[in-house]
Amino acid sequence: MDMTENLRPSGAHSTDQDPTSYPYASPSAYDGTAYNSAAGGYPPPPPYAPADRRKAKRPVALLAAVAIAAGVIGGGTATLVGRLSGQDSAATGSGGAVNGTTVSQSSKGTVAGVAEAVSPAIVEIGAASSAGKSTGSGVVITEDGEIVTNNHVISGAQQIQVTLSTGKTYTADVMGTDPDKDLALIKLRGASGLKTATLGDSSKVKVGEEVVAIGSPEGLTGTVTSGIVSALDRDVTVAKDDSGSSGQGQGQGRQGGGQEWPFEFGGQQFNGDTGEETTTYKALQTDASLNPGNSGGALINMNGEIIGINSAMYSPSSSSAGSGSSAGSVGLGFAIPVNTLKADLDTLRAGNGS
Repeated sequence: MDMTENLRPSGAHSTDQDPTSYPYASPSAYDGTAYNSAAGGYPPPPPYAPADRRKAKRPVALLAAVAIAAGVIGGGTATLVGRLSGQDSAATGSGGAVNGTTVSQSSKGTVAGVAEAVSPAIVEIGAASSAGKSTGSGVVITEDGEIVTNNHVISGAQQIQVTLSTGKTYTADVMGTDPDKDLALIKLRGASGLKTATLGDSSKVKVGEEVVAIGSPEGLTGTVTSGIVSALDRDVTVAKDDSGSSGQGQGQGRQGGGQEWPFEFGGQQFNGDTGEETTTYKALQTDASLNPGNSGGALINMNGEIIGINSAMYSPSSSSAGSGSSAGSVGLGFAIPVNTLKADLDTLRAGNGS
């Protein structure tokens, strides 16, 4: 039935029809007197209005529709809140890496939120060799202690000591290295239940995006700096191992007066001689402050996802500090895109680096 239908008898409002044609004019109706008013008059109302019963059902139907709509909206809201709080996200790395840390909804998009979520998955690496000791950083990617770092941090190391953000220390073994990509994978002995990082997607990174860097510059564990992505696809050349750095030793932050890890960009060498054995990769450039010891640490987007492994930084010589020293970061840092790492993880785990 059309809900716009007029439920009055046909012609009830007409002024040009014979009122005696209506049943209301029956002599038996009402007071027994026939309705003989002049044309254009209106009959008395009927004893009941059938339309009232129909109208009474409409609020019930409306309430039911509202309840259904509320149920649909309510379910969607719950799903949205769950996603924003990271409850239904399942970011996993290659080869069975466990879920990583997430930034809480209230802290999403803040440096403090990123630092709180990711810092437990960033470690300090001490690599001892016959040439001395170097300090670098690493990123935990599995609960049982797989850690990604730069190859130059652990190259030539005879012993590797890892310190968690909690201060607990472990001995680590090398699982695999890839000097051509300046990547390495080490594994802690007897570790379990560790906080892990979420590996993001570096192909989605844009110039100008805010980023956070976490590492152990000069042995200062868990140092947090922030900045932006300054450029993409920079060709950075580094030495493959410590044999190519003129005896200065591998790793940024070598104790004993050695220069920082040398690298080459635009045909010029920085922070020391890169030597003969070098490799070149496409890097993310950032102005987040990087210093000796940040190598192998994380470059992180504001969702708390790892987008790069910090690997090189330019540090101009300080004339007042003497030969072989540096003046610190000037906002020219480079990181290996995380997609390069993800594509290389299975090779590193198999110990078959390039």
